[in-house]
Amino acid sequence: MKLLEDRIRRDGKIRSGGVLKVDSFLNHQIDVKLYGEIGKEFYRLFGDCGVTKILTIEASGIGIACVTAQFFDVPVIFAKKNKTKNIAGDVYTSKVESFTHGKVYDIIVSKEFLLPEDRVLIIDDFLANGSALQGLIKLVTDAGATVVGAGICVEKAFQPGGDLIRSMGVRVESLARIKSMSEDSIEFC
Repeated sequence: MKLLEDRIRRDGKIRSGGVLKVDSFLNHQIDVKLYGEIGKEFYRLFGDCGVTKILTIEASGIGIACVTAQFFDVPVIFAKKNKTKNIAGDVYTSKVESFTHGKVYDIIVSKEFLLPEDRVLIIDDFLANGSALQGLIKLVTDAGATVVGAGICVEKAFQPGGDLIRSMGVRVESLARIKSMSEDSIEFC
């Protein structure tokens, strides 16, 4: 998606350690018009897949998933990183290692909202090593539901996550795939 690539070139900041900061428009301060274009593109890519639910992980994926869900006219479920009093009863759970935070989280989704008949589109802001996607895929398969694919805003194609998830037979559509980056340059696939 050229619009997203151009925005990353213009406003993204590359930091040491392979960190791309897009917090001025994607995952802290939100450019709602850009989200609308992202949602439209995910609908163009997955609109014929019979999606019944969109699944993401808190927190950065929630906004993107919500705007995308408006095009599909389906609910959004977000995997929580901590069990709360509001989620009582049976849950699906999986472990996820965060590249950005350097932590391992137990993510959970209530069994009430993820059903065997669901056809689930996973949406997230970044794909690097693939841990978040693997965890979300596990939640869907544990529910007996179907993963129709994963819509990713930014994929770091130089890291192993995209290849790993695709090797699992999951369709991954990334709107901006980064081939390489350094503190003063970025190259897209």
